[in-house]
Formats: sequence, C-alpha cells, structure tokens
Amino acid sequence: MAIPVEEAIAALSTFSLEDEQPDVQGLAVLLSSERYATNSPIEYSDVAAYRLSLGEDTKAINQLNSLIQEGKEMASLLYTYRSCVKALPQLPDSMKHSQADLYLETYQVLDLEMSRLREIQRWQASAASKLAADMQRFSRPERLVNGPTITHFWSMLKLLDVLLQLDHLKNAKASIPNDFSWYKRTFTQVSSQWQDTDTMREELDDLQIHCLQFLICELVSGGNMRKPGGLFGNSGSGIPVEDLKQLETFFYKLSFFLHILDYTATIGTLTDLGFLWFREFYLESSRVIQFPIECSLPWMLVDHVIESQDAGLLESILIPFDLYNDSAQHALTCLKQRFLYDEIEAEVDLCFDLLAQKLNEIIFTYYKSCAASTLLDSTFTYACDDGEKYFVKPLRFDAIFKLRRVMVLGRTIDLRSLITQRMNKIFRGNIDFLLERFENGDLCGVVELQQLLDILELTHQSISKFLELDSYSLMLSEMQENLSLVSYSSRFSSQIWSEMQTDFLPNFILCNTTQRFVRSIKGTHHSSQRSSASSGKPYFYCGSHDLTMAYQGLAGLYRDFFGVPHMFAVVKLLGSRSLPAIIRALLDHISSKITGMVPKITALQEALPKSIGLLSFDGGIAGCQKIIHEILTWEAKSEVKTEVLHDLKEIGSALYWMSILDIVLRQIDTTQFMQSAPWLGLVPGNDGQVKHAYSDSTPFTTLLSAATNAVTSSPACPNPSTFLVMSKQAEAASLLYKSNLNSGSVLEYALAFTSAALDRHYSKWSATPKTGFIDITTSKDFYRIFSGLQYSYLEESISNPSKKQEMLGDSVAWAGCTIMYLLGQQQHFELFDFSYQFLNVAEVESATVSHYQSSERTKSPNFLQGYEGILEAMRKARRLNNHVFSMLRARCPLEDKVACAIKPSGAPLHRMKFMNTVSAFETLPQRAT
Repeated sequence: MAIPVEEAIAALSTFSLEDEQPDVQGLAVLLSSERYATNSPIEYSDVAAYRLSLGEDTKAINQLNSLIQEGKEMASLLYTYRSCVKALPQLPDSMKHSQADLYLETYQVLDLEMSRLREIQRWQASAASKLAADMQRFSRPERLVNGPTITHFWSMLKLLDVLLQLDHLKNAKASIPNDFSWYKRTFTQVSSQWQDTDTMREELDDLQIHCLQFLICELVSGGNMRKPGGLFGNSGSGIPVEDLKQLETFFYKLSFFLHILDYTATIGTLTDLGFLWFREFYLESSRVIQFPIECSLPWMLVDHVIESQDAGLLESILIPFDLYNDSAQHALTCLKQRFLYDEIEAEVDLCFDLLAQKLNEIIFTYYKSCAASTLLDSTFTYACDDGEKYFVKPLRFDAIFKLRRVMVLGRTIDLRSLITQRMNKIFRGNIDFLLERFENGDLCGVVELQQLLDILELTHQSISKFLELDSYSLMLSEMQENLSLVSYSSRFSSQIWSEMQTDFLPNFILCNTTQRFVRSIKGTHHSSQRSSASSGKPYFYCGSHDLTMAYQGLAGLYRDFFGVPHMFAVVKLLGSRSLPAIIRALLDHISSKITGMVPKITALQEALPKSIGLLSFDGGIAGCQKIIHEILTWEAKSEVKTEVLHDLKEIGSALYWMSILDIVLRQIDTTQFMQSAPWLGLVPGNDGQVKHAYSDSTPFTTLLSAATNAVTSSPACPNPSTFLVMSKQAEAASLLYKSNLNSGSVLEYALAFTSAALDRHYSKWSATPKTGFIDITTSKDFYRIFSGLQYSYLEESISNPSKKQEMLGDSVAWAGCTIMYLLGQQQHFELFDFSYQFLNVAEVESATVSHYQSSERTKSPNFLQGYEGILEAMRKARRLNNHVFSMLRARCPLEDKVACAIKPSGAPLHRMKFMNTVSAFETLPQRAT
C-alpha cells in the first residue's frame, strides 16, 4: 500500500537535521587550497608600461619576493635533508679490491646532493648581492628619499630572515658536513684518475657579513642618520604637528590593508600552528631516530588536560590535535615531503590511541569513584573528621560522549564508538581481575568481592546513561563462563566449591555461639596451595585511593571469619542458577564422608571391649576416670581416631553451612514475599495463615487488564496487540510468583539427604538388639563410638593446654549429634554417654560431700581439685549437644520415623515397622551417575 505524499512529508518534518555534536574542535581543514587567495598588484606584468615614481622600487620588491620564495624552497630542501653517508654500505676486508668502484658510485650519489647544496650557495650569493645593492642605493647621501618604502623595508627583512634561517639550518644539520667531507674524500679519490683536475679553492668574502651589519644599523636608525627624531620627527619640517600625527596614524593603518583585503589568507596564516610541531633540531642534536611522544607539544597539552582533570578544559581536549592537522598540511603543501607526513601520521595514531585509553580510564575512574562514594555508608563518612575526601569532585563528560565525527588528518573518527568499545573491554577486564583476585584468596573474601561488584554494577548503570554498553549481567556471565543454557556451574561457583573442599571444610572451625567459622591456627588437616594475587590497576578497585582504603578497611572486618554476611554475599553472587549445584556438591561430600567413615568406625568398634557397663558411683570421679581409660583402649588407633574426628568436623561444618544458608534464604524469601504480597492479593487469615483476597485474579493482573481494555477500545490506539501481550505477561508473572511462595527449607532437605545416606549403613552403626531389649553392656553402636571420641577429645584439650588452638571447634558435636539423631540414638547417648555419667557421678559426690560437711561441721579439702577443667568442658559439651538436639527436633521432627521407641517394659520397637514420611524422605533426588 502506497503512503500518501502528505503523510510522508509530515513524517519527514518530524526529523531534526540539527547536529547534536558540540563544537569542541578547531578547523579541520584550511580555508583555501592556496596559501594566499590573491596576488599582490605589484606583480602585474604591465607595471613597466606606466611611468611611476615607484616603478624602480616595485621592480626591486618583485626581485626580493622572488628571492624570498626561492629561499623558502631552499629552506624546505635543507630542512628535510637526510644523511646519505649513513646509508652507504661498508665493505668487508674480502672486498677491498672493489673500493675504487665503491668510491665512484658514492661520488655519483653524493654529487647529486652536493649540486643542491651548490644551488643553495648560489642563492645565498644572489641574495647577499641584492641586499648589498639595495643597501648601497639607499645609503647614498645624494638620494632624496629617506630610506626605503615600508613594503621594500619588510621585503628586505624577510629576505634577511630567510638567510638567517638557512644559516641556522646549515649549522644545525650535522649530516651536511659529514656528507660534504665524505664527498671531498671521494672526489679526491676519483679526480686522481682524471686528466684535468681543478684544484682551485675559493674563499668566502667578509663583505657580505659587513653589508648585512651596516644594513641592520641603517634600518634601526630610522633610515636617515642626519635626521633627529626618526621618520616622523618634527624637527626641521614644515608640516604641522596635527597633520603629522594624522599622517603617522594613516601610515601605520596602511600596514593592515593587505591583510584586510584577503581575510582568507590572513585567517589561514594566523590559525596555522603547524610550526609548533616541527622538531627536526631535536633529532639532529640528540641523534635519535624516533621522536619521544612525551616531548611532543600537542601531546603535552592533551596530557596536561587529562592529568589536571580540569572540568573546563576537558571539553576542549581535542583542540591540540589541530596542530597535527596544520603540520600535516604544511608537510604536504609547502615542504612537499611524504615521509614527513608519514611521521606525523604515525605520531597522531599513537597520540589518539593514548588519548582514547586515558579518556576511558578517567571516565571509568570518575564514575566508579561516584558509585563507591554513593554506596559508602553515610554514618561512616559523617563520623570521620576528614569525611570530605570521600566525596567526588564533579566533572562533565557530556560533550565528549556526543563526539561522533572527529576530524584528524582528513579522516572522520567516531570517538563515541571508540570509547564505548574500550569501556566494554575495561568492564570485562575489571570483572576478570576481581574474580582472579577472589580465586587467589580464601572464602572469607566473598564480602569484599560483592562490595566491589556492586560498585562496578552501579558504575555500569551510570555510564550506560550516556553510552550503549553491553549488558552488565551478560558481561558478568561471560567472564564467569556461564553463558551456556545447559550449564549450571560458573567460575564463581567452581571456586567456592573448590575452596570449601580444599580449605574451608578442613581448616576452618565452628564457633556455635557467634555463628561463625574461623581459621584454625594449628593442626590444619589439608594445606591449600595459592598463587600470589596480581596487583591490578588502581581504578579496578574503588576509583580513588581514599575510597579504596575505606572499603578495604570495611572489608577487613569480614576477612578473618565466615558467617551470615558472607552467606548473603554468596547467595547474591551465585544466584538461583548456580546455588543448587553447590548444595548438591555439599550433600554428595557429606555422603562420601559418611561412606569413608564406615571402615574407620568399624575399626574403633573392634577395639572396644565386649562388655561396657555403667560407671559405678562407689569409686567417685577418680574411679570413673580409671574405668573409662580401661574401656577406651584406642592408643593403637590414634590415627584412625584423628581421621574420624576430622571427618565428623567436615560433616558438621557442611551441615552448619547449610543451616546458615537456610537462614539467609528464608530472610530473602520473606523480603520478596512482603514485596509481592500486595500485588498478588495475599492477606493474613483469621487462623494466621495466608489467604487470597481475590479468587480468580490478582490486583496486578486486574490493573493491567483494565488499562489494556481502556487503551484498546480507543480508536486512536496505534498498536493494540502490544498492550494485549503485556496483559498476558502480567498473568504469567502472577502465576510464577505464586508458585514460588511455598519454598522449602535447605536445612531440612540436607538432613533428609543425610538420613538417606545413613540408611545404607544402618546395620553397621545401629544393630538390632539380640535379646529384644536395649543393650547396655554389649552395644557398640555409633553413639558408643562418639561418646568415647567426645570424652577423649575433651580430656586431651584439658590435659594439654598447648593444643587449645588445635581444637576442632563445635562442628564435631553438630555432626555427631545429627548422625545419632537421624539414627534414633539420642536417648541411648543421653543415657550411656561417658561424659554425662561422669558429670552425674561428680554431682552425686559433690552433694554427698556437702551434706557430710554440713552435718559434721568440718571443712575438708576440695575433692574436685584437678577436675574443674574437664568438668567445665563436659558441661559445655552437654549444653552444646542439647542445643543441637533441640534444633534438630524443631527443624526435622522424626514423627513416625523414630529409630527406636522404648516401651515402659524396656522392649524396643524397631523402626522398620514405621513408614517414611512422603514429604521429607521419598522425594529426594538421586545422585547422577
């Protein structure tokens, strides 16, 4: 269907043709292809046909201008002269017989260059003769004109200036004397073979220097040595003073007429800054081939703007590049040297690359400092005496972000696109650096990693307002190697599991009171090999040095332990995609540890005596200690006992890690529920349960459906299908959030998995009593082994104070109590534990002695002397065990899965008579094989 012309014209009128790019760059091209758009009238060929009083002077000026133009060409030739001697080959000793031929070839090459130098010498002679003739003509006493005209005067000065430039270039060029000396040497060798040789030698006359000195003296003196006051002096003149002042004003204004008549050439000459770049004298004096970029004036100006970070200068950072444009134009049009243009082009490539790099660095550093300052706790900054240093000085980069067409050497560069590409590379490099830094540290550095990634994400959000950067989540997934749709493992999750397996579980101990894991100073079971962390660029941290030190100080508070803040960071960084992989790996680790403990537990069971009775109250605590030592004859199994304790420690640490994870996930789920409940129409019911206020829909879908119906019913709606799709998406989002309301417990899942893993070894760790009643003396179930391990562990920690730092923490109690609870041996353990019986005997003995002392009214020595430490350790262990059992009963009630129910008669009921609960135990996923 054809579009009507009126609609097409109306659509075109909506487009803006105005350029949004700011004008922050100078003229990219010259105003004219010619250096001067018009020629001087004195160069007209018909001047000789008219009898003018200035005809002779005009002819002399034309001659001077011709010499000046020819001298400039000589200066270009001399300036771009390169040494020929350096390019000559050196003959080896084996080719000395060809030296005559080499001299001949060298002479032929150098003779061409020396002919050019002879042309310069000829021109110098002509220019000196012309200046001497004009000076002589104007210095005659009978001449009526007082000195030359102002145009003739300036032409003579220009010719004198060109002469001085050539003389200075000749002295500065060390290659010219070297080539000339080599030319004379080759000429001597070659001319000896000629029949007619010219040995005449010409000397330069001092007349030229004398004439130049006299000319300068005459010009400075005003042109008339006998006239006081100079050209416009009033002495001896019949012109009134007022007229003389008007003539002087008109005389000086005449000097501007030539410039006013040709604005194009004047502006081009004034704005040409190419001479600031040429640095051939430096190359000759320092004898280097490549000019150092640090000494280039344009780059020095650009670098000054970048280093000073002046907000007013940053928008004009491209102005110094006009020097390169002018110098390139001068190299091609005036000097006519392609190699010089190539040198300028190479330097521009390097400078522009450095400019783009440094611009990206300062932009990234600025916005990262702003993000770090925003995320920094305000109470911290207000509490500091020098809190102002944590605030960032504002800078403007809006003009730089809009530069899409930058003209450099006739080429158009999209600076915005270049900055965007490099910015994406910086973000990827920063993410990779942070991940590599975390990989070279332990698990406690996850809080610092989360802080730095949060700062980086806010930096990305700030810069994305001006540049079209890649998605932050996409870059993070790319650097974590987690782009595949079927991959549930990332670089971060792999590092977390590797750290937990090699360092965290073996070397960290649990403190149940503080809910923290701390590193064990001594007695590490495994050693973790780490590579030294590479020091990154300063802006890879927090931008400025002060903000980096502040965040490092805050991160240092979390560097020596692992607890709830670290788990929040782990959950946020892993996400819902990689977290199940960590959970499954931990559960498999628990299962493998339980399987590996089976032969070790069997070895300890075999070392126990056949009959283990209850501790007698008659012998007191000393007798009980002796009996326990006779029962626990594990001296030959010390290595096995140590390995079992470490295995229990890792199992307990993994289970407690799951409990912290469960706490964090429940808190996050509660927060999400409170945010989504009003939109889903969830309200509290009378019985304290959640109920739906709307039966069919939710407030969110109702609102969007009403808005969609109102918009689509309007005839002015251009595209109603978009709003219908949005309404369908709202319904899908409501269903998705409703399905996530009833989330399970990670800890209950872990306990159920552990129970299923213990079921495979139930017959070895919880044997069925042969008599049908509880075995008191012959039982060697797991609770017996753990009871002996706990007593020996407590006794060793008290008897040897130097091993207090080698304690295994509270993880052993968590693992042992969990295994006994899931095996149904909690009541057995509380009845027959050696430590509990020891405490009962101590309490009875203490009560008996106290009663005896009160009845006899005597005071005997303290009978508990020497046992206070172990008794206090046993009380702490009992309190910890009770806490673990109470938590297990609350979070994972056994219900009908009780391992052993004891009747009043003492007969146990075996667990196989009861069914497993479907919700907790029959829905466990099987491990992939």
